[in-house]
Amino acid sequence: MSAAVRYYSRSGKTKAVAEAIASAAGVPAVSVDSADSAIKEPVDVLFIGGALYAYGIDGHLRDYLGTLKKGDAKKAVVFSTSWISKHAIDLIKKGLENAGIPVESEFFYLKSGQVDGKLQEAKAFAGKYL
Repeated sequence: MSAAVRYYSRSGKTKAVAEAIASAAGVPAVSVDSADSAIKEPVDVLFIGGALYAYGIDGHLRDYLGTLKKGDAKKAVVFSTSWISKHAIDLIKKGLENAGIPVESEFFYLKSGQVDGKLQEAKAFAGKYL
């Protein structure tokens, strides 16, 4: 099964979760603002994550979601970290749905203060989709 992991992180917390998921998938975690972020070959599962910043997702992630198209992934799995709210999950899902990519209903979320102690859970979560 092929997989890709994409994320945007300002504080490093979402990046840590992305790297744990990528480790389970055996692929690199790539920031959406990287030159290597485009999905060049269709994947079976796209893990994609970000956080909530001032009631929205960061513009880098929002713009990246706008570049995705239906054939890029058979399905997407969303993850997020934040201090307060899971709202980024809904915003990311909406962007993926607008791109025509089916989104799993289950997602992975951690409050930012919990990330360091829960990276094994992120790996286990990813394993369910690999």
